[in-house]
Amino acid sequence: MKKSSTSVQEPPAAAAHRPTPPPAWRPRTDPAPLLPDPEPYRVLGTDAAAGAEPALLLRLYAELVRGRRYNTQATALTKQGRLAVYPSSTGQEACEVAAALVLRERDWLFPSYRDTLAAVVRGLDPVQALTLLRGDWHSGYDPREHRVAPLSTPLATQLPHAVGLAHAARLKGDDVVALALVGDGGTSEGDFHEALNFAAVWRAPVVFLVQNNGFAISVPLAKQSAAPSLAHKAVGYGMPGRLVDGNDAVAVHTVLGEAMARARRGDGPTLVEAVTYRVDAHTNADDATRYRDAEEVETWRAHDPVRLLERELLARGVLDEAGVTRAAEAAEAMAARLRERMNAEPALDPMEIFAHVWAEPTPQLREQAALLRAELDAEAASYQGDAAGEAR
Repeated sequence: MKKSSTSVQEPPAAAAHRPTPPPAWRPRTDPAPLLPDPEPYRVLGTDAAAGAEPALLLRLYAELVRGRRYNTQATALTKQGRLAVYPSSTGQEACEVAAALVLRERDWLFPSYRDTLAAVVRGLDPVQALTLLRGDWHSGYDPREHRVAPLSTPLATQLPHAVGLAHAARLKGDDVVALALVGDGGTSEGDFHEALNFAAVWRAPVVFLVQNNGFAISVPLAKQSAAPSLAHKAVGYGMPGRLVDGNDAVAVHTVLGEAMARARRGDGPTLVEAVTYRVDAHTNADDATRYRDAEEVETWRAHDPVRLLERELLARGVLDEAGVTRAAEAAEAMAARLRERMNAEPALDPMEIFAHVWAEPTPQLREQAALLRAELDAEAASYQGDAAGEAR
């Protein structure tokens, strides 16, 4: 087909006359320092473990043991009908515990739906942490009390919120760092990109912790990303990427601590990828045997975060068998209290569904609230009439 004489075509020699690009095209930062190490950072089983503070090691261990028992108890509550759903973090407890313990009182935690354990270690009442998963209330707790944002069920939507809060705090002069948790599946969402881009441009005091547990429900990481690691994504936004063994509680605490200190100094955000594994199914509604085999799970059980730390502490004399027993007993006592409280029927007020949604209710909400109130009053009057008839 003959080309139109009006087609815009570049003369053959045009490339030779192009000027070199102006200096603005060049990288704004040297990418080399932003790249993660080729292997995940580890402390346990290395010489670095000898320099860890014993008090921190024991606190990490106690919380790991308690966290494992919390996960098994919450999972049992779903089977008893006391929870509608529970996304277990069994196998990922090192990430959850380290994330909570690295925070200062003024800092904020932005969890996903799988991060109830991190919220509990932060100080949240275990029953309040499970209330959303019970279907009883909007969130289950006051986010301001412990500076824990509401558990985010939509993937990655908590990340831009964390950036916004951190940026606003810096503008006000508040010494606040936000720590945002997300799974590997959440890195495939647009909110992940938007949050990291804004955070890097604004140099916001925020740290992103990606708990790479291998699967986004049934989708393995290899079908989500072709990047060398999720930590490598950081360089594209102009922030450092760190890769850490997510089952090594001491390593996760160390890497997160460095990232938090960097953000607090005003040096901007960091993306940390913790390589871990989701031992349990996605939730109690999931059948994990359909997309992974038992041999794979057992391989990861051999790298269990609780046993890894326990063996290290016993070998170094930081922990003895009596300490192991005390930690187990404390965890069991926590589980017993949780069972007792969760087995009590909650006293619910249907009108609370309209509370804590808008500062000033919209006309539509006021109309809906009035309709619900009328229905509840009519139901109560009918019940009282029936009761009076039976009494006669």
